[in-house]
Amino acid sequence: MIVTGVGQVLFHDKANGSILKQDGKAIGSLLIGQQFESVKYFSSRPSTTNYQTLPSGASNYGITNKKLFNLVTERKSQFLAVNQLDEQTIVPSEMLFASGSGLDPHISPKAALLQVDRIVKSRQFDYNQKQLLLQSISELTQLPQFLILGDQRINVLLLNLKLDEINKNYKP
Repeated sequence: MIVTGVGQVLFHDKANGSILKQDGKAIGSLLIGQQFESVKYFSSRPSTTNYQTLPSGASNYGITNKKLFNLVTERKSQFLAVNQLDEQTIVPSEMLFASGSGLDPHISPKAALLQVDRIVKSRQFDYNQKQLLLQSISELTQLPQFLILGDQRINVLLLNLKLDEINKNYKP
């Protein structure tokens, strides 16, 4: 009870799942990835659990496992095709491999940048809207934790919310 009380007082949002609400309705969590299927949104990292929180986890396929090889090959082909990228494009690893929990809500800035042209085209953004989107990617990029743990990352839910904001509020 003490731990719960301290968590509620000192870390209220985190203790309650970091749920984002829009118009009083829960739209997602900053801590749990979710699937965005429309070409008008940034794609999340793949999930072995189809973004279900129970049970969460990885596939546990080893690097020499043929199933993992086939999954990665399929994911790469799909990422390149959806984003209309050249076969020689290096796809960031987080777009090919699911995270250990299968619920990671982040992608790298490079993964986001590789998706920009698809989104600009599907939303019929003009040059200025594209620049706002690129600026948003830069602003939403988080540094490694404690400046040394992990890599730069972007929360896909926040990025997609910003994308909708650009679409809605832009006046030429």
